[in-house]
Amino acid sequence: MSQRTHSKGVGYILWIFGFMGAHRFYFGKPVSGTVWFFTAGLLLVGWIVDLFLMPSLARGADERYAEGHVDYMVAWVLLTFLGVLGIHRFYMGKWPTGILYLLTVGLVGVGVLYDYWTLNDQVSRLNTSD
Repeated sequence: MSQRTHSKGVGYILWIFGFMGAHRFYFGKPVSGTVWFFTAGLLLVGWIVDLFLMPSLARGADERYAEGHVDYMVAWVLLTFLGVLGIHRFYMGKWPTGILYLLTVGLVGVGVLYDYWTLNDQVSRLNTSD
């Protein structure tokens, strides 16, 4: 059995906003997350299909990313709701960039977008460097 790094429950909650790609970013699918964002979940068809693909998306993320002291769910919640303040970066121990985000409103949003694309990899790297 593989480790549990990404919760299906969080995936389903983010699926509510899935037409914006939120659940796809969470499960480490930034390209399709971006496509969902710009096409309203492939005109809602892909969004509905993802309701049934959620277990597979969660399994894929669990197999791909490393478990460790930094919790993916906490990092994602902090990024989603407080990303422009850099709180997720403070949580991950990245104090210099956390302060930079705090002073520049998440580098005027561009840094937050970058973190949506790379947060899973950032957390995985931190977890494997234990």
